[in-house]
Amino acid sequence: MRAMGRISHYIKEVGRGKDGARALTREQAADCFGQLLDGQVSDLETGAFCIAMRVKGETPEEMAGFLDATAARMQSVPAGDRPLVVLPSYNGARRLPVLTPLLALLLAREGLPVALHGTPTENRAVTAAEVLAALGTGPAQVVAPVAAGQVVFLPTGLLCPGLQRLLEVRRTIGLRNPAHSLVKLMNISEGPAVRVGSYTHPEYADSMGQVFALVSATALLLRGTEGESVADPRRLPAMEGFVRGQRVTLEAGQRGSLTELPSLPSALDAASTAAYTRDVLTGRLPVPTSLQVQVEHILRLARA
Repeated sequence: MRAMGRISHYIKEVGRGKDGARALTREQAADCFGQLLDGQVSDLETGAFCIAMRVKGETPEEMAGFLDATAARMQSVPAGDRPLVVLPSYNGARRLPVLTPLLALLLAREGLPVALHGTPTENRAVTAAEVLAALGTGPAQVVAPVAAGQVVFLPTGLLCPGLQRLLEVRRTIGLRNPAHSLVKLMNISEGPAVRVGSYTHPEYADSMGQVFALVSATALLLRGTEGESVADPRRLPAMEGFVRGQRVTLEAGQRGSLTELPSLPSALDAASTAAYTRDVLTGRLPVPTSLQVQVEHILRLARA
């Protein structure tokens, strides 16, 4: 039988409302989130914690603690000869084709090992996993080393079943919780990695950057495309870098749309997106400028 009530004192701290809530320390956050991942608390407490954190919002120290707890329980990718590029993919396509697989394959073409991780969080979105499957790469069944020049897709439930359970709470209560932010920041590698984090709203750029600094990450941070960690092909977004937690200037970005826009597929389905991806990789269509810039900066971070 699962233990009950072990995080009630944490809920009391974070659940005092927007103005009265108190932040947890990094150590407290790691203990609380670890119990959630281990399934040691009741469903009622899990829901209460998720709603309280949704109202309060996570501090960078709390998110660092959540990441600590997740790393301690994750089945991580064994280290290889080159840093692993880690691409979270949880949103999929809404109005634009999901080009995270194209980014992954462009990086692999440069000789980097690349791991996408994700799980569907939207019922109607076309996912990166579906596009990769249409390109002949199905989801991994085991966590294994990733070779240079290889792309793998790792389902979240394979990496950390407890994290998958927390992501699915959204389907019950209808609200995001810290797990949805955490997956955009976490490292799934035992060794050196370049994490690619993205935000949708500008106010998250600073908080995500603070987390990368706190956990000494090597990472690229940009405003992604509809929640995906790939540059919008119609624009050149600003890109910020981190090398072992130290900020580095990468790309100032440009206002407005690019002067030359790529010929994106009008349909969002996996087959159409896979066909477009093949055309870019074979040179029949040009690489979108913003993706090429993103590839170059990730290569720079991998060398650092």
